[in-house]
Amino acid sequence: MNAVIDELSWRGLIAHSTDLNALGAHLDEGPITAYVGFDPTAPSIHMGNLVQVMVHRALQKAGHRPMFLVGGSTGLIGDPKQAGERVMNDVDVVAGWVERIRAQVGRLIDLDGPNAGTLVNNLDWTAKLSTLDFLRDVGKHFSVNRMLDREVVKARLETGISYTEFSYVLLQSLDFRELYRTHGVTMQTGGSDQWGNLTAGVDLIRRSDGARVHALATPLLTKADGTKFGKTESGTVWLDPEMTSPYAFHQYFLNAEDEMVISYLKVFSERPREEIDDIAAQQAEKPFLRIAQRALADDITDLVHGEPERRAAEAAAAALFGRSELRDLDARTLGAVARQLEAPRLEVGDQLPSLIDVMATSGVVPSKSAARRAIEEGGAYLNNVKVSDVDATLAEEDLLDGRWAVVRRGKKTVGAVEIVR
Repeated sequence: MNAVIDELSWRGLIAHSTDLNALGAHLDEGPITAYVGFDPTAPSIHMGNLVQVMVHRALQKAGHRPMFLVGGSTGLIGDPKQAGERVMNDVDVVAGWVERIRAQVGRLIDLDGPNAGTLVNNLDWTAKLSTLDFLRDVGKHFSVNRMLDREVVKARLETGISYTEFSYVLLQSLDFRELYRTHGVTMQTGGSDQWGNLTAGVDLIRRSDGARVHALATPLLTKADGTKFGKTESGTVWLDPEMTSPYAFHQYFLNAEDEMVISYLKVFSERPREEIDDIAAQQAEKPFLRIAQRALADDITDLVHGEPERRAAEAAAAALFGRSELRDLDARTLGAVARQLEAPRLEVGDQLPSLIDVMATSGVVPSKSAARRAIEEGGAYLNNVKVSDVDATLAEEDLLDGRWAVVRRGKKTVGAVEIVR
């Protein structure tokens, strides 16, 4: 078997392929160009997109050329989804998201060297395509019967699906053919939920150009309970540091489930097989040490945000639980920690609030009376300093960055408030 296919298979990154043996032989023939498309339906890509990035990083390390398409045109339409019609975003908004995502992807792939990655925007070729040319040159190769047979379309027929979303598959197929013709792209990857779109592009190229190209789909990652990986109670885990802070990002992976962490490590870490196998053995023997979770969180945060941001996230976690100084955190990291703690705003006048008010407002205790008991029993901390005075009131020097107060009850119950004047 081809070495790249073997590596991707071991890492659990292959769900479907048009013909795995033929794809392996094609990869053995010499450097190929493969692409994946990301639609700008938000200002950032997310963990599901990162799976595709990891596939293309593996291809690039093996000497192949990765290409990333950001859908400036397809993002204006939206791929059909099971739940209902997508909201169509403003043209200028989508254009801004395209540039943000291009910048993100550009940091995750090598854009220099003999097998440099390439970034493209499908608006460059679809914007000038007339409706008649599109219908004659692309539409004639698609059977409506087959399009109606797609699972996502069948699921939407009862509630209704617009012609706009129904025709999305034609645009994605056109992208594959355009990249095949202009850049020699012979492989497209995507999630398994994109399999119908991937194979439609393969069929279009076969019908219109008589050429054989390939498609590979990755599994959709899930948690142990079957819910979508990369989702939290507060929403999606984004790669943009303004949408998911490096601290929250690192914490998310530190809390990965024991049952799934090795699977995630294989996907998101580029450590060699022997090292991951060794981590898996240590994890099985002593799961309470969370060795795999630490390796996963460190590796993926280093990749997405860089080692300095990962170290800042580690410092924040240590400071939060009293192992180092909260005052040593920079303002941005401190703000990220406070947001992660969902720090409520506490409006005050000239007089700063009492510790009891701060503890109750932060949620580390259910009431002011509970806050009083925690202080009396020696379990109350302000900015990691134990407070024993039940009448204690915050002073100006207690405010971190001039506005935050971090409180803790016992060893693990931590909260914060934002003092607003």
